Amino acid sequence: MRNFNSPKFGHSMGDDSDDDEFDSGTEPEFLMEPYVLEEFPIMEEIEGDEVEEDEGSDYNPNEEIVIGTSSSDEDDSDDSDSDKDDEAGNAGGAEGEDSSTKNSVPKRVIDDYDEEMEEDEVIKAIITEIKKPRSKPPDIKTEDFVTDLCFHPDQDILAVGTTTGDVIVYKFTNDECTIMNTHEAHTKSVRDVEFNPDGDVLISTARDRSIMVTDVETGKLKRFWDDAHDEPVYTMSMITEHTFATGDDDGVLKLWDLRQKEPIFKLKEVEDFISCIITNEQKKYLLMTSGDGYLTTINIPQRKMYVQSEPYEEELTCMGVFRKDSKLVVGSSKGNFYTFNWGQFGYHCDAFIGPKAGVNKMVPITERIAVTGGEDGILRAMHLVPGRVLGVVGQHSLAVETIDINSTGELIASSSHDNDIRFWNIKYFEEFDDIKYNSKPDKKAMTHNLPSSKQTNAADFFSGLAGDQSGTEGD
Repeated sequence: MRNFNSPKFGHSMGDDSDDDEFDSGTEPEFLMEPYVLEEFPIMEEIEGDEVEEDEGSDYNPNEEIVIGTSSSDEDDSDDSDSDKDDEAGNAGGAEGEDSSTKNSVPKRVIDDYDEEMEEDEVIKAIITEIKKPRSKPPDIKTEDFVTDLCFHPDQDILAVGTTTGDVIVYKFTNDECTIMNTHEAHTKSVRDVEFNPDGDVLISTARDRSIMVTDVETGKLKRFWDDAHDEPVYTMSMITEHTFATGDDDGVLKLWDLRQKEPIFKLKEVEDFISCIITNEQKKYLLMTSGDGYLTTINIPQRKMYVQSEPYEEELTCMGVFRKDSKLVVGSSKGNFYTFNWGQFGYHCDAFIGPKAGVNKMVPITERIAVTGGEDGILRAMHLVPGRVLGVVGQHSLAVETIDINSTGELIASSSHDNDIRFWNIKYFEEFDDIKYNSKPDKKAMTHNLPSSKQTNAADFFSGLAGDQSGTEGD
């Protein structure tokens, strides 16, 4: 989380008290998916019941009948307009960039369609929903499996690591995502990518045990550590402008300085992979979670272990700092969350059960709320101090691999095992005010879709229709 001031928040939509009733194998309840409807532009209707066989009629009974109303004159003019649009589009495509380097939003016929022509209120509502302006970049579909991603600290740039060892740098807007550069950095799968705080260099680690530092503007290699670790590097975290920490599959932690060839220090305090590394603004303690169930705290100035927690019977996978650096929350492979007072890392002071699926990643978005992603492919907003589930931010078809938040705090990006990168606009959290921490939990919070979700709650979507219909009946 980069320079994001937390706003005040509104009513809570639930907590974790009824997690046992949640089945991670079931889909959240909804009646429609606006995202799916976007893929199929609604064309003009051809009235199939009564077809007048006028001269020159090209009616084909096998054609698909699409929703809409229009006169024959409007059809002719629209057809000619669409032909011109096609010619213009083809010409532009020939002169433009290759489609493999750009993900853009195509022009849709429905954007020019007047939904007021529809008499059916449901169809009118669907069209209105589809035509809403985009508030986030289009999804990115990659050829290779995405292992990590990271937003630039200042610009609309996203760095993506893949299993082929490449680091792809995208420039994004709400209309398109364009490849700026591709670094063939590593010989094996990338494990982690990070920008430094100034955003002028990009650091990547991989299974080939190497660390590479690349200049963002020129794409040139600035520094390279060939055998940085004896085992593949699993995770990395920026500490200051020039220092960063890496942890490998064998539990070895190293602290590096971009200006030096050798690491500042090396420690091995755990026996399994290091899953996450984090610190706070004071940079005194470096915390790491590991696969053997330990939270280990390193005193950076003294270059030695400060304290190690009691062992947990599960993998500790992710962490986040909340409440002005006063609370640390740790997520686990069993979906549990443990809260520690800052500086007291020996044992947790609070705990709560989240989703049944394991939690892979956690991204703080405010002083009390984080977005988590796990094995069930669902991104959830979690109120972590105290602990409760607020609702579904978004979803993937497979397990969530990584999440990051941009510098403004309005967008998060997530990747899944299905080779896609999706963006979610979370600006609506600014509208939350005064959460009632002791309010009665909502049993449906596990499946409640927040505004960023690609699935729509039936109650939200049809609420306006119910009001219109009741008003009509009263008349």
